[in-house]
Amino acid sequence: MDTVEPFAEPAEEFLVGVRLRPTAQADDYKLVRDEVLHVGDVVLVETATGTTLGEVRRPRRPLPEIRRDRLYRRVVRPATDAEVGEYRDRRGREERAIGAAQRLAHARGLTLKVVDVEMPSGERRVTVAFSADERVDFRELVRELAREFHARIEMRQIGARDTTKAMDGVGPCGRQLCCSSYLKKFEPISVKMAKGQDMPLTDSRLLGNCGRLKCCLLYEFSTYQELRGYLPKVNTPCQVSCGGGGCMTGKVRSLRVLKQSVVVGFPDGTEAEVPLSELTWEGREHVKPQGGSA
Repeated sequence: MDTVEPFAEPAEEFLVGVRLRPTAQADDYKLVRDEVLHVGDVVLVETATGTTLGEVRRPRRPLPEIRRDRLYRRVVRPATDAEVGEYRDRRGREERAIGAAQRLAHARGLTLKVVDVEMPSGERRVTVAFSADERVDFRELVRELAREFHARIEMRQIGARDTTKAMDGVGPCGRQLCCSSYLKKFEPISVKMAKGQDMPLTDSRLLGNCGRLKCCLLYEFSTYQELRGYLPKVNTPCQVSCGGGGCMTGKVRSLRVLKQSVVVGFPDGTEAEVPLSELTWEGREHVKPQGGSA
């Protein structure tokens, strides 16, 4: 009689946040081995072209059921002492190279800011990321950098938002900048989004650390648009229910989008804030938010 082997439960899987460069975001990698990794540990991870070293920035956590169908690159193993030393040494050279490149740029009178320098292991190529407010002729600078680093130089100009993302920082909300912590790409942000949320356009608080409109203006814009769609436009003639079957006519003076109410001006010069449930207006059927009172 054949024996039936007991069903082997699949190995528990974890996610760990690994950052490949100090100026990059930490991405999730799958950890299958029963390794205990701590923030700051250096590990070898899979990449599109092979493997590379990275630093753990988020401790391991169980892989959620809702994410088991996603594909994650894996943590291959913890780095050896020799690999950790090489990783730290390379980053030290890159940090020194940032200062050297900035000094050479200033010596030539170039108005640019060196944001990062990347020196891939085993390659005689150096990538210099910089920001500048205007076009810069850096041909002579490239020659000097090539003599300084004994490598081929690639200059890459980045914008204000990418510069702030690489530099990292804390926003006025007291949290790490969204672009540095989790945003994968920059969405277009317009003045229309600020106006749609009733924000004063002259308020400097609309600007982020990069000097551009804050990315978080996008987060609630769609909600404001939806809620505003339930309300009449300013100066629309309307009728206000007064109870007992009576009503008063007036005009919409201003909107309270989040409260779902409007300020109505009456012919006698008085004004009152009226909830949407007590308001009707011309040219449009009375629309109420889902779950609103009848």
